[in-house]
Amino acid sequence: MKVILLEDVKGTGKKGQVVNASDGHARNFLFPRKLAIEATDANLHNLNTQQKKADHKLAQEVKAAQELAEKLQAKPVIITAKVGDNGRMFGSISNKEVAEAIQSQLGASIDKKKINLSEPVKSIGKYTATAKLHPKVSAKIDFEVAAAE
Repeated sequence: MKVILLEDVKGTGKKGQVVNASDGHARNFLFPRKLAIEATDANLHNLNTQQKKADHKLAQEVKAAQELAEKLQAKPVIITAKVGDNGRMFGSISNKEVAEAIQSQLGASIDKKKINLSEPVKSIGKYTATAKLHPKVSAKIDFEVAAAE
């Protein structure tokens, strides 16, 4: 019997797959637990339309992430910090400060957990961070740490 899986089923398949299951397995396990539905023409048509909608939504998300990446790479961000006599900062710049600076200067909201600093930022200068905007899109963020007046 051909069924469409509604959830991931270990040993059977992933969500959205059309699989061939034995009649007993389908009637006694998959259908009562609402893990699958029968693969009729109407259900297959619904599955195809849902997959097309999901693909379209994914394409829009990737496009938006790419536009945000271009915006982030176009202009460097400036972060000000208190500096001691020898040019060293009190503390360091974290991904939280980078995310806040991007929000205030560029108007783009990025979760601080998605920003990765390649090295600790403990002095004035120019640095680069990477932001994972989408599983398929990452951006390089240039930022400069300047002394606060």
